[in-house]
Amino acid sequence: MKRFILFVYLYLSQNYIYVINFKMKNFIFFIIFSFSYSFCFTQTKSINTQVLVVGGSTGGTAAGIQSARTGAETIIVEQTNMLGGMLTAAGVSCTDGNAALHSGIWQAFREALYKHYHTRNLQTGWVSETCFEPHVADSIFKAWALNEKKLKVLYGWYFDKVLKKGNTIIGAEFINIKQERLIVTANITIDATDLGDVFSAAGCRYDLGTEDSTQSNENSAPGKSNIIQDLTWAAVLKDYGTHADKAIQHPADYDPSKYYCSTSDAPCAATPYYLPTKKVLDYGRLPNNKFMLNWPAHGNDYYLNLVEMKPIEREHEFEKAKNHTLGFIYFLQTQLGMKQIGLANDELNHGMALIPYHREGRRVKGIVRLNINHIKDPYEYNLYKTGIAVGDYPVDHHHAQYPGKVPAIPFPQIPAYNIPMGSLIPKDLEGLVVCDKGISVSNIANGTTRLQPVVLLTGQAAGIVAAQSVLQKISPRKINIRTVQQKLLDNKNYLMPFYDVQPNDPGWEAIQKISLIGMLKGVGKSEGWENKMFFYPDSLIMLDEIKRSLQFLGFEILEKNELINLQNIVSVINQINFSISKKNKSAFKEIKQIPVHSFEELGLNNYDSNRPLTKRELAVLFDHYCLSLFQLPIDWQGEVHL
Repeated sequence: MKRFILFVYLYLSQNYIYVINFKMKNFIFFIIFSFSYSFCFTQTKSINTQVLVVGGSTGGTAAGIQSARTGAETIIVEQTNMLGGMLTAAGVSCTDGNAALHSGIWQAFREALYKHYHTRNLQTGWVSETCFEPHVADSIFKAWALNEKKLKVLYGWYFDKVLKKGNTIIGAEFINIKQERLIVTANITIDATDLGDVFSAAGCRYDLGTEDSTQSNENSAPGKSNIIQDLTWAAVLKDYGTHADKAIQHPADYDPSKYYCSTSDAPCAATPYYLPTKKVLDYGRLPNNKFMLNWPAHGNDYYLNLVEMKPIEREHEFEKAKNHTLGFIYFLQTQLGMKQIGLANDELNHGMALIPYHREGRRVKGIVRLNINHIKDPYEYNLYKTGIAVGDYPVDHHHAQYPGKVPAIPFPQIPAYNIPMGSLIPKDLEGLVVCDKGISVSNIANGTTRLQPVVLLTGQAAGIVAAQSVLQKISPRKINIRTVQQKLLDNKNYLMPFYDVQPNDPGWEAIQKISLIGMLKGVGKSEGWENKMFFYPDSLIMLDEIKRSLQFLGFEILEKNELINLQNIVSVINQINFSISKKNKSAFKEIKQIPVHSFEELGLNNYDSNRPLTKRELAVLFDHYCLSLFQLPIDWQGEVHL
């Protein structure tokens, strides 16, 4: 109605002389005719593709690029003029977590940054080992996108409607600020929006806000509410020199008390933050004398729950968050003596982010749901066997700006972890894959799965799932999990988050595969802001450990419980292969020994039939000689089906 009234006003203001003598009946007819005429001639464009990615977010950018690389015709539709979401348009250009996990597109992105800045040391700010200017990240993603012949990116379009045929999503409709419309039909759609706008519009079930224990199966769940995490309208600042005065104009509704206690130099009637203003700015220091302003302690975090609004309708409400950030900048400049620190005129929208940094939105109800128990104790469950992305950041929620009492959430210590493939696929909707922060996780688990490197990797996996669905002409829920995992391994993606075995290790892929089967396990450790899981590749294990992990094959290892060497591993391999061939009714070929030349060709050395084999050596030998072990089909819960 508001748009209609605005149209009428604008039209009449230009044509009042022609309507002044109209009778009321003719006037009403004229208004209806004018509106109808305008509506009919609003430009609408329709296109078709195999994979549609709604949102050039962090996850959406990775998904679109990987989908095209996998062989599917792909279109990314993005509302801003940038690719990368959190990493670029939202201005959050110091990343959190995964510093030691050199995985897939996340590591490729870092390598591109190293090349641009001519250094492998990007720890310019103390919050992260990877800090960069947003425009540099945007240029990297755009260069990658331009290099993919099967990928198109359309900018300036807001998601508006979903297109459905029965229970299947067949595309989406978009709108721009000119009220023009774009219709994109697709075989598979990826919801890469920050807030889960696509699956919500499609009528898919989802969770929003905090949960109780009956809902999430977590003892630490705080209770059901619609409270989400604070968002942040980030900014990029720049040091213009000692004598510069870059103070901005007095922002609307400025209240300096909102920013008290933000640094040790700030006025404070309670407990001030313990670091001085200069050190607080260095938190997000970027190359070229710039600063990421994304400060949670009485800084520019802001509570807004606009999740259920349409994307284009949120823009007006976002002004509150923008003004809050401008207020913090003004406070830094005028009350804390930082007038030389001003908005960077060569970043984003004259220094202000183009979109907010959303930490939380809707979370789809997927085929499986990752909760904090799966992360804390992965080997108590089998979900880890379906892993497609990894993370190592602790559970971290931002609730300080909520105007009320947030239920207490005891955040548990966690190891590094992986994300199951079933969390990307809606439980009750076809034709859709989900990435970014809308994947199927609990509210607590979202506190770690939401971080930029994890979202990049989840998006890359979503791109492979979508492309494989198109190329194989099957539903995403019918794709072989091992097929997706193998393609991720081909791209050097970690599926198990082993801190001590990197992709340049000759045994890396074998270790990843054998660990996903459950034969060899890691040990998780909680270590502050970068948690770990260790494989201990040079350690030894007993035969009985292998036996327990292969009980699903239904055989008994006959040897006594002892360390595994080249003699008894042959017996184990033969038992595995015989059991699989019997169940699959395929030919069985017994091996007599592992020859020296084969041992060396596999990158192993120190051939000695009597010495115990290390876990690295076991992984390589099992992966090579148990030819069909990784190909055994598993279900969404990680159970093997023969």
